[in-house]
This record gives sequence, structure tokens and C-alpha cells, in this order.
Amino acid sequence: MKKPFSRLIILPLVLIGIFLGTASFKSDFFEIAKQIEIFTTLFKEINMNYVDETNPADLMDTAIKSMLTDLDPYTNYWNEQDVEAARINSAGEYTGIGALVKTGAESLTVMEIYKDYPADKAGLKAGDEIIKIGNINVADFKEEAGELLNGAPDSNIDITFRRQGEIKTTSLKRSSVELDAVPFYNLLDDNTAYIVLSKFNAKASTQVAKAFKELKSQGADKVILDLRGNLGGLLNEAINVSNIFIPKDELIVTTKSVIEKYNREYFTQKEPIDTKIPLVVLVNGRSASASEIVAGAVQDLDRGVIVGARSFGKGLVQRPKELAYGTQLKITISRYYTPSGRCIQALDYRSRNEQGKAVRTSVDDYNEFTTRSGRKVYDGGGILPDVQLETSEFSDITQSLLLQDAIFDFATKYYYSHELNDPKEFNFTDADFNEFKKYLESSDFEYQTATEMELSEMIDKAEKEELKSKISTEIEKIRAQISAFKKQELDNKRPEIVSLITDEIIKRYFYKEGLYEYYTDHNPEIAKAQSLLNNPSEYAKILK
Repeated sequence: MKKPFSRLIILPLVLIGIFLGTASFKSDFFEIAKQIEIFTTLFKEINMNYVDETNPADLMDTAIKSMLTDLDPYTNYWNEQDVEAARINSAGEYTGIGALVKTGAESLTVMEIYKDYPADKAGLKAGDEIIKIGNINVADFKEEAGELLNGAPDSNIDITFRRQGEIKTTSLKRSSVELDAVPFYNLLDDNTAYIVLSKFNAKASTQVAKAFKELKSQGADKVILDLRGNLGGLLNEAINVSNIFIPKDELIVTTKSVIEKYNREYFTQKEPIDTKIPLVVLVNGRSASASEIVAGAVQDLDRGVIVGARSFGKGLVQRPKELAYGTQLKITISRYYTPSGRCIQALDYRSRNEQGKAVRTSVDDYNEFTTRSGRKVYDGGGILPDVQLETSEFSDITQSLLLQDAIFDFATKYYYSHELNDPKEFNFTDADFNEFKKYLESSDFEYQTATEMELSEMIDKAEKEELKSKISTEIEKIRAQISAFKKQELDNKRPEIVSLITDEIIKRYFYKEGLYEYYTDHNPEIAKAQSLLNNPSEYAKILK
């Protein structure tokens, strides 16, 4: 008699669960359907009745992108051109001119030239502003103008550009462009294998393994893996790169989501190349996503020492979802966690400040975890290196300099007023730094501190309360103090600023390959890494 009774209890519970789940689904479905119907009728009315002619595609594009801004910056709508760009980035190959360009309202600015590719052979330089491609003015082109530079192999293209105020023209022939995940590797004088991994595309682990094996055959007995500026890429390639130095069947990363099927654990799948060789991984504030997975695994498993500055702290995993007409939605599906259980996401996109910006996780809210050997590590703000260097930092003022292209534009000015025949001869002097500060004063560079933002809000409130005139003297004193602080801040953050200026200038003369060559003798992060690797007791002390 017990069996029928137990079934009697279970069946209603199951039915209740199904009913509640169905009711919840129906409630969500009704709300979604309701909002879609409202939007559809609104969209139709605007396009039928607005006083001026509208462009439905542009309106929809704006609507979709505006909706996604309420989520996180990595959940994006991709049109057909964006999908193709993502494919190129993952594959590492495309047909074009061999240059990195930035789209502006009136022109395309050449940000970097790839050595020996068509743009380089045609004489284009970083800082050139492309204003016309073939017969098309960039300013008149409403779509992504950079797409005009790509095309069929061996097809010709005429380019009109502005250089230092002078209009010039050139012609070139498009070719296949291969973007290496490992743009540089070399055996340093002390038998250290130095390997630069710039992106986690489909070639990443294969190229790192190839470089490592080659350098080992030349006598390498220690390794520096440089992930600075590596914004990430393919998750599986992060696992495979880790696997080069970490044994088979080790947990590298866990993904967690509210959706059950996205909860996964990722383990190393292959036999490693070398699990004992001393290893240093270099990171900075532009090391993100897959870079942080590798650095986090190396740190949590005590496989090597992390050197540099706190990484970006992305901590989110995206997946592309196919939509209609060749478009895609790149959507954040989960958070990732390092082997010790850390989520190193730095910005909380569910919490916004008064300006609508995501709130950074406070140091007070960091949680403590332990590595395999018991070392303390923390979540909440990227991978904190075992050894921190100020030359790797990205302070607020430095971020502003980068975002406003102040360092890039100064490097352009420097290139056309200085000769440099050998990177070993380069030295950014006190006089050069003073010249940089003068350049900022004459440019439209703006840097607003958090205190300035709060002061502006206070002034607005004071004006509403009719107190502004009464506290105007104090306000001016505060503004003067802020101005003095901002000028001093350039000097306070000089090491990190000079490091970035040096990088940009060296690339102008000797391409990225020359920059990495310069690094091997002049870069403080590499020097520190070598110092650690050549001091086994200090290296071991950090890991224990």
C-alpha cells in the first residue's frame, strides 16, 4: 500500500511544478509578445508618418544597439559586416591592405601598418587620414568605411589621404593578410624563451607550441609568455595554451550561468610540452578574457609567476547566436571562474552610478581564495600579479590619454620631426617628456577627475538652492587645486606614460617586430621577469 501512496504525493508535486513553470513561461511570453507588438506598431507609425523621410534600417540598428547598452558592453548586435570582421579576427586571415584603421566621421585614421603588406609597400604611415577610397569619399559613406579597403585578392585600389595637412594619393593591390597570434618570439641571452601572444585566434596554441619547441631546441631553460595588450579571443584556445605548461586533466576554468546548459568545467585535454620549466606570464590592464583565463590558471595552480599590473577584469563569456539575414547576436551567456573559484569580473553591469556607468567592484568586497599551495589570491578585479610594476599600470589619466589618442598623435608629431635609425639609440628624455606636456596644453586633450565630476554636481545643486554665488570663492579655490593636481599627475604617472609613448614611437620607425626586438633589451617588465627566472630561490619563494 505504500507505493500507491508515494505516487499519490509525487504526482501532484510534479503537476504543481509543471503548472508553475508553465505559468511563469506564459507570463514571460506574454510580456515579450506585448512589448514586441508595441514596438512594431510604433516603428510602423514613425516610418509612415514622420515629417521627414526615415531610414528603417538605421532606425532599427539604433534601436537594437540602444537596447543592448542596458546590458554589458560585450553583448552586441552584429550586422553582416560585423560577422565577417569577427570571422577574420578568429581565423587570423583576410584579404585587404594590411593596416589597422580607426573610423572617424570624416576619415579613416591609419593606426598601425603591418610590415611588407600592401599598405606598407604603398608608403602609407600610421597617422595618415584616408579621406577617399577609389571614387568614394569616406565622409559620404554611411556604412563601415573600413570595409571598402577589403576586397578580392590582387584587386587594385586608389587611396587619397591627408598627411600632416598635405593631401597625397597612392595605389596598391590588395593581398591576403595573415595575422599571427604569435607575432614575435626569440631566445634571450640568458637562455630565456620570450614568446609574445597577441590574440587568442584559432592559431594561438599551435603557434605558441611551435615557438616554444623551437626555442627549447635552441637551449631555452625558462619562459616568458607575454600577454600584455592581449584582449582575448577563443575560450578553447585559452585552455590549449594553458595545456602547453599544465598537465592533462587539470581544471582550467569553470563557466556558470542562470542557464543550466552553460554551466561547464573545462579541463586540459592533451599531454603538455613541459610542466617543470620556470614560467613568467606578463599581464597589464589590457590583458583580458582568455588572457586572464591563462594567467588565472597559471597563478591558481602555482605553475608560474605573474608579473606586471592588474589585468582588465572582464570575467564574462560570450557566444554568437545566429539571427536572420546573416546577422548575429554576440551575447554574454556566463561568468568564468579560475581553478580556485575566483570570478575576476571588475565591473558590475547590474549596478550603475548616476552617470549610468557600471560600478567597479570595491576592494572591500573582494573575497579571498587560495592557490594550490595555499597562497592568498582575490576575486573581483582582474588578475593581480604576484609582482607589480608601475610601468605596466593604466591609471585614469593614462586611460584618458589613450582613449583620446593623445599619445598616438604625439608619436605622429615626433616621427615627422626626429630621425631614428636604430631602436637601440632611442631614449625618451626629460626634454621629450616636457615637450609632450606642452603638446597636451596646445591640444584638445581633456582629463576630468572624479572630484571634478562631483564638484560639477555640487555646483548644479548649489545653483538650484541659490547658494552658488555664496560659495563661488571656495569653488574657484578647489578648481585651482584640481588643476594643479592634474598637472602634477602627469609627472606622478610618468613611468607608465613614457612606457606607452616609447611603444608607439618605436612602432612608427620599426613596426611591431622592431618594438618586440627593442623590448628584449629595454623593457622593465621583461628585465624583471628575467631577474626572477635567474634567481630560483626568489622564484620559488613567490610560489610558496
